[in-house]
Amino acid sequence: MKLSVLDQSVIAEGDNGQTALKNTVKLAQITEELGYTRFWVAEHHNTNGIAGTSPEILISHIASSTKKIRVGSGGVLLPQYSPYKVAENFKVLESLFPNRIDLGIGRSPGGSAATRLALTDGIRKSMNEFPKQVKELTSFLTDSVPEEEEYKYVTAYPHINTTPETWLLGLTHRGARVAAENGTAFTYGHFINPDNGRRPVDYYYNNFQPSSSLMKPKVNICIFVVCASTQERAEELAISLDMWLLAVEKGVDTRIPSLESAKRKSLTKLEKAKVHENRKRMIVGNPQQVKDELLRFSEFYETEEFMVITNIHDFAEKVQSYTLLAEALL
Repeated sequence: MKLSVLDQSVIAEGDNGQTALKNTVKLAQITEELGYTRFWVAEHHNTNGIAGTSPEILISHIASSTKKIRVGSGGVLLPQYSPYKVAENFKVLESLFPNRIDLGIGRSPGGSAATRLALTDGIRKSMNEFPKQVKELTSFLTDSVPEEEEYKYVTAYPHINTTPETWLLGLTHRGARVAAENGTAFTYGHFINPDNGRRPVDYYYNNFQPSSSLMKPKVNICIFVVCASTQERAEELAISLDMWLLAVEKGVDTRIPSLESAKRKSLTKLEKAKVHENRKRMIVGNPQQVKDELLRFSEFYETEEFMVITNIHDFAEKVQSYTLLAEALL
């Protein structure tokens, strides 16, 4: 099994954005030594608890601070940007770090309507343009813009001998269809939608069209994991993740609460039900329990690679979770 990391640079209660970003780089170095395959960073905007707003810049720094682990985005919010500029950014990254760069792209609006307008400089771009944007991006990355396209005389530089590995992040069969039609790899966000995964993954496998950069379908699954030496300790650590998810859904303070703060939180009946429902998005347990669950999901999704996201308060405990997981599966 291949294990990879998605890190959102979430700010822990009592810390700041600078600490969160430094911990992201530190985690990349540690997980590289542990044998993880990829390290992806996310893109979020106008969110007080997440420092990861610019994956391209963070990727460059992480790749410079590591030696062999693949580094990428999970993912660039393509509807807000020019496919041409995204291609240029990642061609530069691939030039600097050959065969180490992953370009994960998503259809998310990136936040509220006002936030999105700020990202697009006031231009109201249609989300329905996403499939067209993916085709343009793929063409610019591979220097294969069709003659009939309006950009037929436009080339994304620099010319490179290798191409960033492109992954489309999706939650539905619509995203799977775009990935399949363009011959990109596909990431399913189980950590967001745990109930619908089999349909888009099946669609992707059954309809994949080989491309110049990917001949066979490739899938990984992103999932929350909290692993500790005992189930009891893992359950305790996961309380901060439980409370963080509730806060994210309400759009309030989105810093990861300390265990002390999380335990003090008094929940309504509805919130308790939501916490229970959110547990479908994660695996919580000791190393053997987590291993068994990942093996079960591996069969269910027909993939051997998982993107692991561990949003808990204490950085040392977070590192320990990734360490125990690596020891159990790598």
